Amino acid sequence: MADGTADGTARLAAEVGRALQGKGLVLATAESCTGGGAAQAITDIAGSSGWFDSGFVTYSNAAKSALLGVPAELIAAHGAVSEEVAAAMAAGAVARSQAQVALSTTGIAGPGGAVPGKPVGTVCFGWAGGGKVRTERLVFSGDRRAVREQAVVHSLQGLLRFLV
Repeated sequence: MADGTADGTARLAAEVGRALQGKGLVLATAESCTGGGAAQAITDIAGSSGWFDSGFVTYSNAAKSALLGVPAELIAAHGAVSEEVAAAMAAGAVARSQAQVALSTTGIAGPGGAVPGKPVGTVCFGWAGGGKVRTERLVFSGDRRAVREQAVVHSLQGLLRFLV
């Protein structure tokens, strides 16, 4: 798995590509707090056009609803940083792309934005495909850049687990 370095992330993204190719699947990403970082890691890999369709960067709640079909009521009920919204983002990316699987990230990278129960570093992840969705919530430490980098790595690692 990735060791947190750019080379480690590149190796992880290449591993994701091999796993997707081996299963004949194409990926889409739906990212908020990572700002397209997962899509960038993936498209840094030569040949990724064979297994990557599209990336949605939906930073605002309105964009999550308009581009991914996340119900505004779901965001209002659980907050944008929630497993429920991460699940809807991932499912929406599959539904609104040519991909069969998707990953999503939504979180609070900091330095501000913390709310009760959701400290800076909170990131929710979603993975969808084949009629199933899996989610996870983690709290990372470090500054904004560190949180975002850890979230990209975890989203890719989680996708590998989801594909098994």
